[in-house]
Amino acid sequence: MDTYEVAAMLNMSTSWVYREASKLGLKGYKLGRGRNAKVLYKRAEVFKWLEQQKLH
Repeated sequence: MDTYEVAAMLNMSTSWVYREASKLGLKGYKLGRGRNAKVLYKRAEVFKWLEQQKLH
């Protein structure tokens, strides 16, 4: 999933995803170099994090 997909799924901004991803334990995988590099996240890791956020 790219940053835009993660942001849309979480209903947050892309800047929030970039800033908070490492704090949340989401490891980004950078494709390319420089400022225009695309950052991808593993779908399973995103859903695993979401599962951990459930209220019981």
